[in-house]
Amino acid sequence: MNCIKKILLSVAMLMVLVASTLAQQPKKYTSSEILLKLKKLNVLGTALYVAAHPDDENTRMIGYLANERLVNAAYLSVTRGDGGQNEIGTEIRELLGVIRTQELLAARRTDGGQQFFTRANDFGYSKTAEETQKFWDRDAALGDVVWVIRNYRPDVIITRFPPDKRAGHGQHTTSAIFAEEAFDLVGDKTKYPEQLQFVETWQPKRHFLNTGRWWNREINKDTPGVISVDVGTYNPYLGKSTNEIAALSRSKHRSQGFGAIGTRGSQIEFLELKKGEPATNDIFDGIDISWNRVKGGSKIGAKVEAVIANFDHSNPASIVTELLSIRSDVAKLKDEFWKNRKLKDIDELIRASLGLYIEMTADDHYYSSGDSIKLRVEAINRSAVPVSLVSINLNKIGGTESVEKPLEHNQRLNLDVKRKLGAVESFEPYWLQKEGSLGMYAVGNQQLIGSPENAAVFPVHFNVDVAGTHLSFETPVVYKWRDPRFGEKYRPIVTGPPVFVDIEKKVYILANEQPSSVKVRVKSGKLNIAGQVKLQVPAGWKVTPEQIDFAIENKSAEETYEFMVQPPAGESRVELGAVATYEGQNYSKGLTTITYDHIPTQTIFPKARAIAAKLDIERRGENIGYIMGGGDEVNISLEQIGYNVWNMNDDEVTAQNLKGLDAVVLGVRALNLNERIGFQMPILLDYVKNGGTLIIQFSKFFGMKTQNYAPFPFKISRDRVAEEDAAMRILEPDHPIFNYPNKIEQTDFDNWVQERGLYFSNEWSEEYTPLLSSNDTDENAKNGGLLVAKYGQGYYIYTGYSWFRQLPAGVPGAYKIFTNMISIGKKEPAIAPELGDANK
Repeated sequence: MNCIKKILLSVAMLMVLVASTLAQQPKKYTSSEILLKLKKLNVLGTALYVAAHPDDENTRMIGYLANERLVNAAYLSVTRGDGGQNEIGTEIRELLGVIRTQELLAARRTDGGQQFFTRANDFGYSKTAEETQKFWDRDAALGDVVWVIRNYRPDVIITRFPPDKRAGHGQHTTSAIFAEEAFDLVGDKTKYPEQLQFVETWQPKRHFLNTGRWWNREINKDTPGVISVDVGTYNPYLGKSTNEIAALSRSKHRSQGFGAIGTRGSQIEFLELKKGEPATNDIFDGIDISWNRVKGGSKIGAKVEAVIANFDHSNPASIVTELLSIRSDVAKLKDEFWKNRKLKDIDELIRASLGLYIEMTADDHYYSSGDSIKLRVEAINRSAVPVSLVSINLNKIGGTESVEKPLEHNQRLNLDVKRKLGAVESFEPYWLQKEGSLGMYAVGNQQLIGSPENAAVFPVHFNVDVAGTHLSFETPVVYKWRDPRFGEKYRPIVTGPPVFVDIEKKVYILANEQPSSVKVRVKSGKLNIAGQVKLQVPAGWKVTPEQIDFAIENKSAEETYEFMVQPPAGESRVELGAVATYEGQNYSKGLTTITYDHIPTQTIFPKARAIAAKLDIERRGENIGYIMGGGDEVNISLEQIGYNVWNMNDDEVTAQNLKGLDAVVLGVRALNLNERIGFQMPILLDYVKNGGTLIIQFSKFFGMKTQNYAPFPFKISRDRVAEEDAAMRILEPDHPIFNYPNKIEQTDFDNWVQERGLYFSNEWSEEYTPLLSSNDTDENAKNGGLLVAKYGQGYYIYTGYSWFRQLPAGVPGAYKIFTNMISIGKKEPAIAPELGDANK
């Protein structure tokens, strides 16, 4: 292999070696964890688990492979889960994908695996592999699977789903199809040859389906072609069973409500051979996963065994001399793949055994070009082994800081470093930096594909001398602070533009041709910025003033500026934009921060845009009570058309408070997530009986907090319509919901996004009237997406249609239909939204 190819291969392998550089807090190992890591050093095996989404992975299998078999184990999730639902907040689509990416990384830090992705976008539920592959760029997405396999070089591939309809979800099925096809492609130099400037071909030994009785009811350990594995082992080094580790890992998927209870004892998993060489007793049959698989490796294995045998839990640093010798041997290997992988492992072992804590923190978490940055270094060697800090390569920050100081045993060394930054790039998730398609993210850099996240903004290298051997430890610069409630907290460093611009709301509903207020926020990314801000409107629309001057003194401060927008006559739906000009440059991106306590803070720079819909809409009623479920923005959308929305706390849902409301709306999954809903439903049903309107948006049929959620019986099912353009049939054209106060036409079902709806009813009593019918291609009609029943003097409505997606997307027809649901039974004079009210 020539020198250039070696360098490219090493760069490509960074995808493997730095699977999660932004875990933030430096890892502190116990002696048992060091011993386990030593044992893992003596294993040269690799397994790749493949499925479609976050949470599809079998965390028991990954934890078993990583911590019991001690192989390198990873999960390739074909998507980032962008199209799902969010049970902890209002983020959906790309923002939800960012959350679920970080939840997967948190899961892998828990179960010991690594994490990869393709560029495929989870566009929502898909019922067939054909539909999935229509939305995804099939060749590109399959190529990404090939790329990850060639990089990671697994000995075995394990898929979660079968490559047929049994998988249930079209994206599940496609993940299995791609894995099977990739198994045959990765070793062929004529397939995706552009990848071979960075990686070499590779051929896994075999491919298994992680099957079970949900795929094959008759399966057992004696089924031909099936390997049974008891993954329910206890790991004394970690003090947990694999099942307990798996539950902790799975519980990281908080946005999906996947908290799990740990179990103990035997747990059999079945692996069915799909491709490759047969295996009799073990998935690694015939694969040498010792150092003997590498030329010159046998003596390394013997040395590692000796270190393990002599390991002293009370003095882990006693193995450092032997580790340095082993490192020297590994550095001489010709096999670049295993050399790079094991050198990283050895360096981490040395660092852990020394109790070497090295960290560089910054005085802020956000910087733009030309900013000054103050850095604080902490270095401490908690062993008797002689260690010196020679220098620190600051890399993109600029220059090298010479230190040349010994790190005396347990004596902290602190240094302060100051620099002025040059030009910096905007740092946001790499797959969001360019506009993609519905099915694929746009990533131009081949070497980023597959990576779970960006590398750190400012990686630095601590160059140290350990007992006469030069080592370089890479660590990210981080922001750290003391939180009075939680103590030490970390946040990733982010770089970006000097100014941000945001339109205050995502959607504006304009009721007539009079000017309406649209507010734009300008936020400073550095001290003392001044310039102009403009609101951009399409032809035919008018905006005043044309631009507004701004001046903001403090960093992270913001000001709000008001523009008046006048639409033309007739209904229309357009996009508004905003741009700020600073020092001759235009900036048109905003700032979105995602903060949850189970993942690192995430920063995204979305384009400053909003939907404006000129909509001839009437409404009845004024006051709406909204009871939140898993988090949605339907309440905000209702405010857009002039309703007074009361976001009701648990203690506010009382008979007295409900008397003044024209309707009450339950947010999505409120029946699943609201702990008080069982106590509230009798009050809400009495409200309906006495003349109120109750609208219940979809909930899952399992995990409900109460079964007494309706005045008459009906069942919620898995029925859904995934095709957002599926035909909509009005079953009762004369019903008030299609006529009052707005006439509903077929055009009101145009331009829906992602899906029609989910968790429809499939059984209901005669008291209910089904109003809409729809279905996906080649399926039977689904009539249970909108049920209405008269109960006493009021109306009870269950709807599985995805208003939580349509209203924030500014779909005009969705607003009309929802307004009619709220208005049912009300005959007072029509009230059109006042221009000021709609956009306060």
